[in-house]
Amino acid sequence: MPDEMTAGTFLFTDFYSLTMSQGYFKSTASNTPPRRAVFEMFFRRQPCQGGYAIFAGLGTLLQNLSSFTFSGDDIAYLKSLGLFEDDFLDYLKNFKFSGSLWAADEGTVVFPNEPLIRIEGNLIECQLIEGMLLNTINFQSLIATKTRRIWLASGKGSVMEFGLRRAHGMDGALSASRAAWIGGVIGTSNTLAGKLFDIPVLGTMAHSWVMSFPTEKEAFDAYAEIYPDNTVFLIDTYNSLKSGIHNAILAGKKLAEKGKNFGIRLDSGDIQYLSAEVRKMLDKEGFNKAKITVSNELNESIIETLVKSNVPVDTWGVGTNLVTGGRDSSFTGVYKLSACEDSCGQMLPVMKFSDNPDKTTNPGVKQVWRISDRNGSPLADILALDDDEEFCAGGNYCFWHPSADWRHFSHVIEAEPVPLLKKYIENGVICNTLPSLHEIRSNSLAAFEFFDSTYKRQLNPHLYKVSITEKLRKLKLELINRQGFHST
Repeated sequence: MPDEMTAGTFLFTDFYSLTMSQGYFKSTASNTPPRRAVFEMFFRRQPCQGGYAIFAGLGTLLQNLSSFTFSGDDIAYLKSLGLFEDDFLDYLKNFKFSGSLWAADEGTVVFPNEPLIRIEGNLIECQLIEGMLLNTINFQSLIATKTRRIWLASGKGSVMEFGLRRAHGMDGALSASRAAWIGGVIGTSNTLAGKLFDIPVLGTMAHSWVMSFPTEKEAFDAYAEIYPDNTVFLIDTYNSLKSGIHNAILAGKKLAEKGKNFGIRLDSGDIQYLSAEVRKMLDKEGFNKAKITVSNELNESIIETLVKSNVPVDTWGVGTNLVTGGRDSSFTGVYKLSACEDSCGQMLPVMKFSDNPDKTTNPGVKQVWRISDRNGSPLADILALDDDEEFCAGGNYCFWHPSADWRHFSHVIEAEPVPLLKKYIENGVICNTLPSLHEIRSNSLAAFEFFDSTYKRQLNPHLYKVSITEKLRKLKLELINRQGFHST
């Protein structure tokens, strides 16, 4: 969610959105509304070379769209640039988003080249929201996806988000905590995120606590005395096996006399070796219920390797590689015009052509249909024109590769297809009930279980089909040929 520097202002957009908007305004006849348009947001490539992505950020986007405006200071700043004319600035003074928004449910498992959001409105409002929309959805979808990968690598275990101090600013930290909760963490170290989003807040102790006492034992005893119900000893300040675990056990025995349990945390060293040795020592002393938490630059590859080695780790604290996206630090979401009103008032499909086939877009106003087998396991997502036929169980259909080439497949639909895009804003007003963040998380994790495990592999996942209907393919080929291009 935006911080106080950007909250509620349409200035949070790329500058060309404003210059183009003035162009749309000036090309519109007096007392005539700007032309209608439809834009779609989709992404081109799965993050982390994975087989799926988790759509996140919709709740933040909806709240922002319903409250964004231009303040007096905003208008004064734009005027000072010497590029915007008074009549356009007067138009912006009372500007509010008045269009419609269709979107997949937040937390949905999504795939490249399918519309995740559809914006319908006039050209100006559709253009002005581009930067804010992409900024919100791209970052939160990246972090939700990264988190889901880490959660899977842990064996669907307990993952804590520890990334506040490594996140990209306050907004980055808050947005990451929100998205990570959708992705599957059990809590966050970010206290403000806990307050704003009702996410459980979690934490242990820092090395500074241990170092501030004369001895490690005194540090552990003091902490256990203050927090007997939430004691986790950080044992690697000096030496994990020669001092840390021994002092933790001594302090733990005092807790045990009060009927209390404790845990330990490792934040450095060979996690596989140290956790195994610590587990042996804890069990030998009768502390079979003492939990082991580990941290230290963890990512899904490290965690998966450790899990396959049967490390006795109960909780994973992940920071940097979770809240930044790790090596794949951006989500490839784009926002493209798919239909536009002509001078006669007719809405016409449009598409982008490119020397790079991956950047050629799919024209027209579209819906996305998810096709599953009789057991509810998704098989393919189908892009169809919004006025196209609806698919029904028992029907045999032919679907085509989005590149409009020869690749296609025929399929007898076993279960009723589900439309992914739902209307969330109509005439600028939120019109659909927004689930709580807890419901989004729960629904996302439940739906994720229906996808075949081959799509969830960390390495070389199976490619999920995203295809287009025969009618959409014909429209795409017609526009290609009209422009003098030919598919090969």
